[in-house]
Amino acid sequence: MLTPLKIAPILLAILWGLGVYLFSARRSLKELDRKSKRLGDRRIGDLVATMARALDLEEIRVFVHETPIINGLASADGRVFITRGFLDKYHLGQVTAEELSTVVAHELGHLALGHTRKRLVDFAALNAFRVLVHVVIGRFVPFIGGYIAAFLTSLFTARLSQASEYEADRFAATLLMKSGIGTAPQKSLFQKLNALTGFGSQPPAWLASHPKPEARIAAIEALEAKWNTHV
Repeated sequence: MLTPLKIAPILLAILWGLGVYLFSARRSLKELDRKSKRLGDRRIGDLVATMARALDLEEIRVFVHETPIINGLASADGRVFITRGFLDKYHLGQVTAEELSTVVAHELGHLALGHTRKRLVDFAALNAFRVLVHVVIGRFVPFIGGYIAAFLTSLFTARLSQASEYEADRFAATLLMKSGIGTAPQKSLFQKLNALTGFGSQPPAWLASHPKPEARIAAIEALEAKWNTHV
């Protein structure tokens, strides 16, 4: 039977998880404010404006985050960021404006689907899960219980993250079709992704935060096939 004394560590883990996440999110926002500026590329801006009209939005705020990492991200205050590393690839001709617009569409998916807020709940819940598993398993295997708890938490974290990525991909594909850009740039960017980022070898799919590019392309093509059956 769960007594208040047994529940206390789980509640503390939830509060600790919430505190850590909020502190990290606030620090990330400050870092983005300090090292970002508004995107000024006209070609990408025109594509973003097209997507804004498709969503009946006045504008979509897109910024460039000054970091060499190749990534896109969305902040809790509704801004979308493309990293300088991604933009450099665009200027070198390795990525097209249409392909970068799909990054914006994907990050908009995270915002529209509430993933930035959902991460707060997930982080706290997973932290509590880790403590609970550690306590339960530690009773039977005291020396390696912590490692097992950490592994299982990583496994569930990866599953949740991958599910969010697939959902954002579906949102992006729908928006790209609605705005007339199409899904071809979305798929072609995924084909280039490993070469662009230098991640030729990835962790096992069940421990990776993002699905493999081939799996994401296959999911988009399955979505397209479903659309075609309803035409």
